[in-house]
Amino acid sequence: MKIKIVAAKEFPGIKRLQEEFDVGKTGEICIAVGGDGTFVRAAREYDGPILLIRSNEPGSSGYYSDVSLDDIENVIDKLKKHKYRIETLEKKLHISYSGKSYYAVNEAVLRNMQREVNFKVYEDNKGKLDDIYPFVMGGDGVLITSSIGSTAYNKSAGGPIILSPSVFCLTFLNADGPYRNPIVVGAVKKIVVKVVKYPGVLEYDGMKIATVTPGKSFSVKLSDRDLRIVKLEGREEKMSDKLERVIRSRMIKDL
Repeated sequence: MKIKIVAAKEFPGIKRLQEEFDVGKTGEICIAVGGDGTFVRAAREYDGPILLIRSNEPGSSGYYSDVSLDDIENVIDKLKKHKYRIETLEKKLHISYSGKSYYAVNEAVLRNMQREVNFKVYEDNKGKLDDIYPFVMGGDGVLITSSIGSTAYNKSAGGPIILSPSVFCLTFLNADGPYRNPIVVGAVKKIVVKVVKYPGVLEYDGMKIATVTPGKSFSVKLSDRDLRIVKLEGREEKMSDKLERVIRSRMIKDL
């Protein structure tokens, strides 16, 4: 089997993978070794199925991982015996701004942490913009995610964890006004955000796209690019186990 490896650093288990498989720039699957950030990086670099092996380092949860580096021999055995399946999580986000396209795994974010940014949010119904929220929103910005990214920045910002595919969540960042709750809408449509007053920085998965000035807008929709993961036979974690690991990764034991 030929594989691609993306790793946060040179973990000891990587050598075992290199010994057992044909490692190259492409492969049947991509093995990401690290945490959620490594998973996102792998998804940007590779369009095929990804197996995330978490590193178990402090502060790293590896939400989409069912195995750790402690299981490396078991992982190798199951891959060589083809005891795994490929599962589609969701489609990547397609962000459009100023005639260019960007593809996100976790989220698109408009924010201005130095000053309030004012914006309107719409659904694009075949070119007709319908209000999602009837008034101009104000605050630090807005985060747009699908189910994939709901456990990332969205969760930290107070947004819900989404278990169902094909929905968008709009989570408002420190909203200044009477309405602060996240809004969930069907992802079959396109979300449009127009900046009304004060500029905001548009980012995806932590990477800057541009500064969006008043009068300009960007859109977010589901792309045609699937995000697929490798599930090893007999090694699938329950939702509660994943949540426990996420919570524990954020807990401080000693100061």
